[in-house]
Amino acid sequence: FSYLSSRLFPIKQEKSLRDFLVNRFGSELYLTFFKSYTEKVWGVPCEEISAEWGAQRIKGLSLTAAVKHFLKKTFGRTEGDIEQKKTETSLIEQFLYPKFGPGQLWEYVAGLVQQGGGELHMGWRAVKINTEGDRVVSVEAVNRAGERQTFAGDHFFSTVPVRELVHSLDVAPPVNVVEVADGLQYRDFITIGLLVDKLQQTEPDGSLLKDTWIYIQEPDVQIGRLQIFNNWSPYLVADPSKVWLGLEYFCYDTDPLWKMSDEELKAFGAMELEKIGMIRREHVRDGHVVRVPKTYPAYFGTYGRFDEIRRYMDRYENLFLVGRNGMHKYNNQDHSMLTAMAAVDAILAGETSKNSLWDVNTEQEYHEEK
Repeated sequence: FSYLSSRLFPIKQEKSLRDFLVNRFGSELYLTFFKSYTEKVWGVPCEEISAEWGAQRIKGLSLTAAVKHFLKKTFGRTEGDIEQKKTETSLIEQFLYPKFGPGQLWEYVAGLVQQGGGELHMGWRAVKINTEGDRVVSVEAVNRAGERQTFAGDHFFSTVPVRELVHSLDVAPPVNVVEVADGLQYRDFITIGLLVDKLQQTEPDGSLLKDTWIYIQEPDVQIGRLQIFNNWSPYLVADPSKVWLGLEYFCYDTDPLWKMSDEELKAFGAMELEKIGMIRREHVRDGHVVRVPKTYPAYFGTYGRFDEIRRYMDRYENLFLVGRNGMHKYNNQDHSMLTAMAAVDAILAGETSKNSLWDVNTEQEYHEEK
């Protein structure tokens, strides 16, 4: 009934993510499947998150679309094409996945770059961008040993978080641009890997759960999502009799969770999984922790004024902001790669406009053409 009510009496002006979700799923489904998880990810109430987040990440998904997909899958003919162009992104059920995980893709790409004569300088952090007028001429970087080196070039791609990028320019930007950059917010990310003997929850026949990702809606635990790496690729687990889990946590780098030691995090994660009935702590055999700062560029803080940064940075004709952090856009991996491809297309065409990059994931026709 809440969904029917949302269709008959929709919120006319969607000001927040809550408005966006209620209009498409109704208040009951919003409270059951979206509110708790989303607030774990962002650390703020859905009422304080821009509706643009929903428009960017789940713009084509609604209860109606999900039901149509279910009926088509159950009673109709399904697409045999792996591209699944007519399927909403959130409803895609099959995709190509690297044998040893996503990192394998980039290792392969790195090899292609080197085979083509390119150089990769790993472990260097860009600290200063040198400019001449409306062009970038070089980037100064520092490695872990404190050594400094300058890299000159004709074209530059930046995936640096925008807040840091603005402060890296050799010529100080206008006060308003710095103000917006300083107010941009990010959520940090922790994955706790746990190797366990078995799960307490199984398929009806007693076999391992078939899920790759499980969204944890329970508000009384901090874990937001659980991965079962065995189901992404069997090659990710050395011993197939064990289960390799990835516990995902969202936080700020100032939170107590971020400051825990690796051993404390492993114990904390095991405790939370036991609390929701997924494992028993005595079945944990090993663990590993990975912290990733600034994983999620947020749609609050000064994000509403982000165009002020975009207009200023776009003036540098040979500097292309790409990727999730580079553009402060919560794009998925596919769209992030598309921004880099659009940048290369622009360079080859001799264009200095950045519109094609910023249009990725905002104009549906763009994706269909690509």
